[in-house]
Amino acid sequence: MTTIKTRPIGKTKVRVSEMGFGGAPLGNLYAELADDEALATVRAAYDGGIRYLDTAPYYGHGLSEHRIGQALRNVPRDSFVLSTKIGRLLKPEDPSRIEPGQFPGCLPFKPVFDYSYDGVMRSFEDSLQRLGFHRIDIMLIHDVDMWTHQTQEATDARFREVMEGGYKALHKLRAEGVIGAIGCGLNEWQACERFARAGDFDCFLLASRYTLLEQQSLDTLLPLCQQKSISIIIGGPYNTGILATGATPGAYYNYVSAPPEILDKVRKIEAVCARHEVALPAAALAFPLHHPAVAAVIPGARSVTEIKRNIATYQTKIPTALWRDLKSEGLLRADAPTPL
Repeated sequence: MTTIKTRPIGKTKVRVSEMGFGGAPLGNLYAELADDEALATVRAAYDGGIRYLDTAPYYGHGLSEHRIGQALRNVPRDSFVLSTKIGRLLKPEDPSRIEPGQFPGCLPFKPVFDYSYDGVMRSFEDSLQRLGFHRIDIMLIHDVDMWTHQTQEATDARFREVMEGGYKALHKLRAEGVIGAIGCGLNEWQACERFARAGDFDCFLLASRYTLLEQQSLDTLLPLCQQKSISIIIGGPYNTGILATGATPGAYYNYVSAPPEILDKVRKIEAVCARHEVALPAAALAFPLHHPAVAAVIPGARSVTEIKRNIATYQTKIPTALWRDLKSEGLLRADAPTPL
């Protein structure tokens, strides 16, 4: 078993393995996944030393939570850390009337946004039931951002709803010791910053916004998180694909085919990696962990093979000269923390 270091979440007692497991693929993200393969993937992650797993009710409309709970049913509960999310309640629905979206073969439930106090308490209890556990370590406010709600007006309305209701529920659960840490799971660093200034949070799960390709969050968010002792968990460290596959035809960036300028930048990064005999995914996985605010990176996986590959990628030794060359060629911000 690989020894994966742990890092603290904010000022809490919760510690996560610095490489975790992103559970969206277990909800049939983009393609259906057989139950036995899903369960084997989770067990391979645990057996390989990964001790932090993230999921959400939205992933497969409950399917990801069910599968993680089943896979970990017989291991000691104190041996791993689990995060899930609030913001959508799952309502039973005829499968013929459900729009699966990104989750083909999802369970027969319709996600309904609800960030109210009562809605969050219900979501928390529902997640416990689906997982089959008596506690959840980290609860995250899910998708209160422009990416999800499309307009500023709609986003502002959800922000008010959760800060006046759901946030108070999470604060109460944390104060009672029912959950260990609270935070947000978002697609935009600006949304994380808004929450950081509005409440008392322990962590943010930020998807794809501090990577080899994007470092804008260095300007204000990451310094603010250091100042307030808020940990960052990096979801989507491969920018939804291209930093894993390289600049191949049809490579994904932010869930769609990568535009020409991104393909060009990735080719240049790949060339630097090749000079140092380092695979692009290894550099992509290692980079965020050099920032002191970052607690973990959580690449997803949908097979035992992908878990083994992620662990091998995590173990890759990266020469210091690689970071220096990326910066000197203008491919990485000069102020991004990396080994000297």
